[in-house]
Amino acid sequence: MLHSEFMDVGFYIMFFPIVFLYGICIGSFLNVVIYRLPQNESLTKRASHCPKCGAKIHWYDNIPLVSWIILLRGKCRSCGQPISKRYPIVEALNGIVYVVTFAVLDFNLKSVLYCFFFSVLICLGFMDWDTMEMDLRLLAAIVILAIPLLVIGVLPEETRYGFPEFLDFSDVTIWEHLIGAVCVSVPFFLIGEISGAIIRKRTGDNELRRGIEIGDTLIMGAGGLMIGWKAAIIAAFTGILLAAIGGLINKFRSGESKFAFGPFLAAGLFIGALCGDAIFDWYVATLTYNPYE
Repeated sequence: MLHSEFMDVGFYIMFFPIVFLYGICIGSFLNVVIYRLPQNESLTKRASHCPKCGAKIHWYDNIPLVSWIILLRGKCRSCGQPISKRYPIVEALNGIVYVVTFAVLDFNLKSVLYCFFFSVLICLGFMDWDTMEMDLRLLAAIVILAIPLLVIGVLPEETRYGFPEFLDFSDVTIWEHLIGAVCVSVPFFLIGEISGAIIRKRTGDNELRRGIEIGDTLIMGAGGLMIGWKAAIIAAFTGILLAAIGGLINKFRSGESKFAFGPFLAAGLFIGALCGDAIFDWYVATLTYNPYE
């Protein structure tokens, strides 16, 4: 462990608040991504502005969490219209996710890459909830984030462990990463194709509709490449379980049976990435345990 010599209360008091601050600052940018990408707005050319009146938001009104909660109290300083609670929620969520990631994985390249991976998942989840669509640019970003893990995974073990401790983390081979890219996404694609054909046959509607959309397939492909096949399988089952619960709640509250699958898959990928391998190994060991041996 990189910081094992500092593993005391003082280290945690210093380290994790810094991680949380970085997380909420990046979370503030995630709000920009979630709002602007679906509208094809530039992420950099225009300063932060009120979504209601368009007034520029000054730097002192753009401090993560503090501005919304204390300075603005959830309202635009110019027009007085409410600013969505989603903004501080996304900021706080990203900060908490970063802290949990470093607490579970320690401080190494994998934990850094996973933090960015989880930030992309937050964007994809909220955007899919709003638009029922996955942005291909964000899915491509996950693939790019996976490349360092693939490179380290293909290195011989003796070479890999000769690296500084920051790189001494990988227990997933390149083949496990590559299998992870297809072990869930291919079944999802086939289910989507078959269900789409059944829907079109029963309704007589030629509109392309699927039980599992292409975006859901792609997020599991990119996410599986990032975390490996064991974690991807746990992520898929977790996402399906969460979606079943969320679907029942949505049906009860609104009467609608259609809802975004992406946010639940994103949550499943978060859980799978941090503890999916351990859950998978425990489950297999439980199935194969022989008390008489």
